[in-house]
Amino acid sequence: MKIIDIDKWQEIFLTLKKNKLRTFFTAFGVFWGIFMLVVMLGSGKGLKDAAYGGLGKLATNSVFINPARTSISYKGFPKGRVYSFNNEDTKVLLERVKEIKYLAPRTVGFGSAINNVVRGEKVGNFQVMGDYPATNMINPMQFVKGRFINETDITENRKVASIGYRVYEEMFEKDEDPIGQYLRINGVYFKIVGLFKSYRANNNGGEYDNQVIYLPLTTTQRTFNLGDVVSGGYAITSQDGVSATLVGEKVKAILRERHNIHPDDERAFDMENLEQEFNEFEMLFNGIDGLIWIVGIGTLFAGVIGVSNIMVIVVKERTKEFGIKRAVGATPLKIIIQVVQESVFLTTIAGYIGLSLGVGLLELISYAMSQSGADTEMFSNPSVDFNKAITALVLLIISGIFAGLIPARRAVKIKPIEALHDE
Repeated sequence: MKIIDIDKWQEIFLTLKKNKLRTFFTAFGVFWGIFMLVVMLGSGKGLKDAAYGGLGKLATNSVFINPARTSISYKGFPKGRVYSFNNEDTKVLLERVKEIKYLAPRTVGFGSAINNVVRGEKVGNFQVMGDYPATNMINPMQFVKGRFINETDITENRKVASIGYRVYEEMFEKDEDPIGQYLRINGVYFKIVGLFKSYRANNNGGEYDNQVIYLPLTTTQRTFNLGDVVSGGYAITSQDGVSATLVGEKVKAILRERHNIHPDDERAFDMENLEQEFNEFEMLFNGIDGLIWIVGIGTLFAGVIGVSNIMVIVVKERTKEFGIKRAVGATPLKIIIQVVQESVFLTTIAGYIGLSLGVGLLELISYAMSQSGADTEMFSNPSVDFNKAITALVLLIISGIFAGLIPARRAVKIKPIEALHDE
């Protein structure tokens, strides 16, 4: 038995070359279908990457809770009351809400709002925050040098700081090592222990991250006479497998109890639920992916129908040939295999070219955008992952088989005697 039947392949090539124009337009339908599918999938990924780029490496199972004004009178307290979280709240939350994985209290809005950072003759205005080490677990930063604030900094009230890259660019000379240097922040000197860059793109929050200076929360409270106030609220990450939304509700219930807030007063908190936003993103882009596959497969199916119709015509034109083959002993299975093989070959070659050009176009667009800095918060890094490319190829081969089955069945129904008399 021949592993590769050269005669059969020569026959296939001869058949396709007989009518080059017909073969071209037949193949073009399949080519266009797979090409559009790949381009649409890549474009969908570009939209998704841009949207998720705004999240950086933020823990998606997180909620952010800040104090706001109360909107309902309760226990003698009027509505419109302003309150703040405090260190005791932090302690109670860690004790009572076991589903919390990371809890990061924050203090903001202290000291001068203008030119709050000084080094020698250089002055700058940056966002200064008192934080806990857990902050870098919830919103991780890429450290160029040094480290983030740690537990020892918290317990010993150290005057240390981790600074964003924009702060470094403004306050230091190029190639100068900032680690071990000092910045005067709101009149107090802090030693720099870390330099970081945001994982997020500049137009998706990275520019803001890179202008932040992180100090130990306990140090800011003591140094700037803030008492035990946690004015910037909490960043909270839930334990693996636990809903962050559920944890957020438990935290709010405890805070309502501790600060005499009405159980139905939702406006007393500003809460950002990253888990919910992430799930909405997932649903949106899963829907986009589904729509792309439906449209792409529909376009591809139209091309495959074209292949099938042409193969029916080809079979009709070769009625006498198939009749002779049947007369000299060719089995129906051999006839079916021959027709299906021609169909699969045509769809696979056309589809492979469409797939290659589609991927090539996406890579070219991605390269051009990265080189020109044209990545935006709406579209970034269009590409198709390997699994989807393989899925498209498999789908193509299966389509080729189905495209050949109908004309193949027609071919095997031809009776040798009738075929030999066909004109």
